[in-house]
Amino acid sequence: MLSQQNMSTNATVDHCKTPNLVTYKALSWLMIGQFVLGLPLNLSVLYIFIFRFKFWKNKSIFLFNIVVADFLLVACLPAKAYHYQHGQRRSLNSVVCKTMLFMLFLNRGASIGFLITLSIDRYFNVVHLGRRNFVKVLKKTPQISIVIWLLLLPLTIPTMVKTFECCNSHGREVETYFHDVTDTFREVVFFTQIIIPFIILVYCTVRIVNRLRKKTVGEKTKLRRAVCVVMSVVVVFSICFLPCTIARAVLLAFRLNKWQAAEDVAVQVYDSLMVLSYMDCLLDPLVYCFCNSGFKDAYITTFCPTFLQQKLLNADFGMRNGAMTTTTTSGAKTIMLPVMEK
Repeated sequence: MLSQQNMSTNATVDHCKTPNLVTYKALSWLMIGQFVLGLPLNLSVLYIFIFRFKFWKNKSIFLFNIVVADFLLVACLPAKAYHYQHGQRRSLNSVVCKTMLFMLFLNRGASIGFLITLSIDRYFNVVHLGRRNFVKVLKKTPQISIVIWLLLLPLTIPTMVKTFECCNSHGREVETYFHDVTDTFREVVFFTQIIIPFIILVYCTVRIVNRLRKKTVGEKTKLRRAVCVVMSVVVVFSICFLPCTIARAVLLAFRLNKWQAAEDVAVQVYDSLMVLSYMDCLLDPLVYCFCNSGFKDAYITTFCPTFLQQKLLNADFGMRNGAMTTTTTSGAKTIMLPVMEK
């Protein structure tokens, strides 16, 4: 009985070790790079949202929540890189392991939830213009963001269950019924929180593009901006979320069929694509710029050199004039207004 227990423990420890140390050391340096770039970028975005843009006055509560979600991710990167440097796919400390996985799941769920909400808002503003937009109503209620975070908790709590082996146990030989059900629920959450929002995103994008084709020339500039919003979210999904989802499905297939050699390769591919998914903390600021030109102008005037400010603001002002129905004489001041939310 004791020897069997030792064998189970050894198998678990071996599974927690990296299949290829060189691969994981390279991934650790990639995460360090993401942290070095992501920390100042997200700090600067947070500064603009709070002190310059005042998000609570400009109906940008959802954008601010994406910033908070990105901070959860950036905070996890140094610890994750440390474990990879030392040949472990996760922390040997159970509390750290569960906390890290919880934070990563929460970040992923929050990012996806608020990004999709923004896309749906653009969809209603363009395709169903004139009808009551429930998303626009929600944007005026900060408490809704708290509700969204609370709704994410039941989907994230299973990552904290103590029975997870190496935070990644589905398909292992030693399983109890509770263990198997909990792991299955986590896998269902992992896939549905990517697949269902992506279907919604594709639908919104197709409808907005079709609407753009039917509009007259005078109305197209505003619609093009709406297309840029949803397309930027598509880019984030395509780079950060879809590849690791496909790799996860392949990994589970190999594991359940007990193809150990193939699983060792699939684990490295999956972990590599998961590291790639952490790029959303660098790509999300692009969404902020497309969603709200007022935020972009505040960021440019705060952090860009003077000579570059003029070029960027003048180019943007020219595009906005195409979207206006009347000509204004106070162009310099108009640039600073968040016209995207109109």
